[in-house]
Amino acid sequence: MIVTLIVICEVGFWVLLAAGLATRYLLRMPRTGLALLLCEPLLEVLLLVVTAIDLKNGADPSWRHGLAAVYIGYTVGHGHRTVKWLDGHAAHRFGGAPPPAKPPRYGMARARHEGKVWSGSVVAAAVASGLLLLAAWYVGPDGNTDSLKSWIVVAWRAAGIHGLIALSYAIWPKRAPAAETGSALPARNPQHVPDLLVRRPGEDEEQVR
Repeated sequence: MIVTLIVICEVGFWVLLAAGLATRYLLRMPRTGLALLLCEPLLEVLLLVVTAIDLKNGADPSWRHGLAAVYIGYTVGHGHRTVKWLDGHAAHRFGGAPPPAKPPRYGMARARHEGKVWSGSVVAAAVASGLLLLAAWYVGPDGNTDSLKSWIVVAWRAAGIHGLIALSYAIWPKRAPAAETGSALPARNPQHVPDLLVRRPGEDEEQVR
């Protein structure tokens, strides 16, 4: 049931997101669209409540409960950024707003951007770890909570791998192509050719030499 609910929450996230953006920009009902977007955190609350009830009813802690905690953490860490990105594109496409700024592609600006994205993964791992520890405490010492605690390692391992990828952009910053930086060599100006190499009318080879 937990896995099914995770799938339902994921589908519901995108359905609410599409409905909120369509209501906000196509139907010109910004308040109603905003209300739909604000309903999205309720999906995570629902998943959290159902997971707690499942454990309270005597279900053995398993990877399903750990997956639910990681999913909630990921939504907390990256959900806002995803909604903001899609809202900017919808505002440009349907609301007449200027196009959203694209993330930087090169240099340390790209490294800083990747660092901000990685901070979302850190938040996700921290939230998931808190929920997993809370679930382990809720189950109590008599229950087997090893499967729950193992997901803490999974969450921070994913955050660590993402951090190494983000760090690589700072250690080896990607350089912009020469065509984009305007660093191409200027074309030679034929007017700058030395006079000694220019043959004037009426001059013979001896005079030029």
